[in-house]
Amino acid sequence: MNFVSIRIITDDVKRLVDFYAQVTGATPAWATDQFAEIVTASGTLAVAHSDTIALFGAGAAHAADNHSVIVEFRVADVDRCYDTVRSLGAEVVVEPTTQPWGNRSLLFRDPDGNLVNFFTPVTAEAIRRQAR
Repeated sequence: MNFVSIRIITDDVKRLVDFYAQVTGATPAWATDQFAEIVTASGTLAVAHSDTIALFGAGAAHAADNHSVIVEFRVADVDRCYDTVRSLGAEVVVEPTTQPWGNRSLLFRDPDGNLVNFFTPVTAEAIRRQAR
């Protein structure tokens, strides 16, 4: 089994895809105006309109209603990403901070309120743990 992607459901696909394209520097791959992907070397962030949920079963997911998942991206330098995140007007939840487990993390919310963590392993143990 391979983990492939996380899909965020939204009422404004363009706004959310544009945001993630800007904060990640990735070029989105648009399948339709209701579905796009931000593809990285290790996984994909898919963004779909709430209208697509009917294909999975009505009420299976709700746009802008996440309170239990953190979307995480390993980045080269959290501190450099901080300015980009702030310039986009994202709500910063935790400024760049080195966590007890050895990652330097920046937590912020995307335009739908989903929690996002940009992190960089900075201790030898964290770097070893993140080696792929």
